Amino acid sequence: MASIHQETLIDARPEDVWAALRDVGALHTRLVPGFVVDTKLEDGARIVTFGNGMVVRELIVDVCDETRRVAWSVVGGRFTHHNASAQVFDDGTGRTRFVWIADLLPHEIAGDIRALIVQGSAVIKRTMERR
Repeated sequence: MASIHQETLIDARPEDVWAALRDVGALHTRLVPGFVVDTKLEDGARIVTFGNGMVVRELIVDVCDETRRVAWSVVGGRFTHHNASAQVFDDGTGRTRFVWIADLLPHEIAGDIRALIVQGSAVIKRTMERR
């Protein structure tokens, strides 16, 4: 199984980053505008349309205010297995350490998914630092 771990330091208050992350239906407006162009909520899931045209269905596994963590799982498409989480930490100086982890199969798509996570993390950083 491929495991991708991306950490990003964001010059924004953790409370503000968490408010955007936990709003699971507003990826396209609050967290990653342009990278994601639409998010539609369903019962326990969201349909995410990326800027590159890819559309995925993500089951929302957990939104935890205590740990500031959102967990989700992509179902179908190119994946035989996918689970991911994003978590917000205070770095001790009032900035945010944003951690995005994804575990997936098949291994052959890990490079593509890693590139998307790196790109998405950069958009999160830019978006949150502008606010």
